[in-house]
Amino acid sequence: MHGNTMSQKKSPKPKSSIADNRKARFEYAIEETYEAGIVLKGWEVKSMRAGRVQLKEAYVFLKNGEAFLYGAHMAPLPTASTHVIAEPLRTRKLLLNRAELNGLVGAVDRKGYTLIPLELYWKNGRAKLKIGLAKGKAEHDKRNTEKDRDWKREKSRVLKASRR
Repeated sequence: MHGNTMSQKKSPKPKSSIADNRKARFEYAIEETYEAGIVLKGWEVKSMRAGRVQLKEAYVFLKNGEAFLYGAHMAPLPTASTHVIAEPLRTRKLLLNRAELNGLVGAVDRKGYTLIPLELYWKNGRAKLKIGLAKGKAEHDKRNTEKDRDWKREKSRVLKASRR
């Protein structure tokens, strides 16, 4: 028999990353993550496809029960339309369901959490943003993170050497 039958399932396509905020995991302790859609303009989608996005200075804020991405830099392509005025740092609305938004509002307002953009990626042809509900790390926590990372690196080096 040719083609897909009911018993055969297509394997889901792996998500392809656009931009990653590596510094976020160092600066903050991430407790929960959420996936949000983003309201974009055409030139922004083209910039994302070209990988011209930075999340380093970006953060998420809540206003009137809605979530917004602020400070994400999307560089317009030189081939972008001449009649469109590109705003690389424009505030972009995030799409989350009402229950998620209500939970985030409570956590941010009452418990002192921060919303951090972690990763921007494609999922089924749509841009998605992974945001983390986080608390800032104290300086000693950052040092511990560095020590753990250095120890893991040293351990793998020793293990590689012992295999030879």
